Amino acid sequence: MSGYWEELERPAPDSVEVPGRLLRAGSRVRLRPRPGGDVFDLVLTGRTAVVEGIEQDMEGNVKLAVVVEDDPGRDLGFARQPGHRFFFTPAEVESLEDDHAASAAGAPRILVAGIGNVFLGDDGFGVALVDRLARRDLPAGVQAVDYGIRGMDLAFAMQEGYAAVVLLDATPRGQPPGTLYVIEVTDDDDEADVAIDAHGMDPVKVLGLVRSLGGRPPRTFVVGCEPQTAPGPADEDVVATLSEPVLAALEPAVGLVESLLADIAGQTQTQEVSEP
Repeated sequence: MSGYWEELERPAPDSVEVPGRLLRAGSRVRLRPRPGGDVFDLVLTGRTAVVEGIEQDMEGNVKLAVVVEDDPGRDLGFARQPGHRFFFTPAEVESLEDDHAASAAGAPRILVAGIGNVFLGDDGFGVALVDRLARRDLPAGVQAVDYGIRGMDLAFAMQEGYAAVVLLDATPRGQPPGTLYVIEVTDDDDEADVAIDAHGMDPVKVLGLVRSLGGRPPRTFVVGCEPQTAPGPADEDVVATLSEPVLAALEPAVGLVESLLADIAGQTQTQEVSEP
């Protein structure tokens, strides 16, 4: 018989299948609490959320820990703070992912990752942009996730078989604030040796972290925006708003990402057809 501590240490599954679809950390769902359930859960009926993790109790019951997408404190939820993280059974959620349908249609899996610190002014560009994209009807196979400053989580996600990854980030390159860029990160841009830093969110460092963990990064792009304000981590003042030029660039950036996704999907499908 397993001891008490052994039971507590038993890992939860990495994924859970709900009617024909696979849910894992980062999957988007719509909440459908059971009738007669907790009143706080019922208030969330119909809301969209992101699976933060999968947990299992000693009886083998599986619960999905989710963070509601329009929660102003969702970063606290991803940091596992009480009041911003909710638990539902797999039967109480409706998947907004359709890996099986995407695969059947030949659509490549593409991760769109918003990165940056929302308390450092324009460094929060990527987070604001992925929030807008997550509210749109994205193509089959595309997953939009807010990673904030969770570099380790992003590095692990980039090893989950995506055909491509699009990183959304503030990108200072000396142009007028609000200027948008599309950059493909190549092997020449990667760093051979990168110290493991769970909060290292520079795109090149993230790719280096993937390699340091033994993985191989997929084809990676950066959709960046020239910042106007870029306080450093040592600055005492919290700047939780974007500057006007960067805020005005968000809607054009949505169109830029959607165009890039279409190009990546077309190139990937053409490559698959041409391969023997």
